[in-house]
Amino acid sequence: MADTPDNETWLIDAGDAVITKRASGSQLSSVERLIYCVWVADYGMRNAGDLETADDLHPEFQSEAVGLAEELGLPFTRDSFTLPTLDLQGRYFERFDRVCCEIRGA
Repeated sequence: MADTPDNETWLIDAGDAVITKRASGSQLSSVERLIYCVWVADYGMRNAGDLETADDLHPEFQSEAVGLAEELGLPFTRDSFTLPTLDLQGRYFERFDRVCCEIRGA
């Protein structure tokens, strides 16, 4: 069955591909860099319940996501990552699907 994966599965798969490419030393596109920022945030939220782990993995994940979303013309993603960190943390799961859908359409 060739269904489109749910956004959580999509992010895990896309994030894995980006991490593999990043580890090989290859240059990442803007979309791939944004996927990595969202993957880092998602990893922190799903595994630790906060964004502190995300900050440990990639201290610039939030500001980089804002710039990349702006560059790619993704207003909902940009607006999500411009939220103060505690607000983003509190609203992360309610915004997750829409952020992923916006990135997937880029």
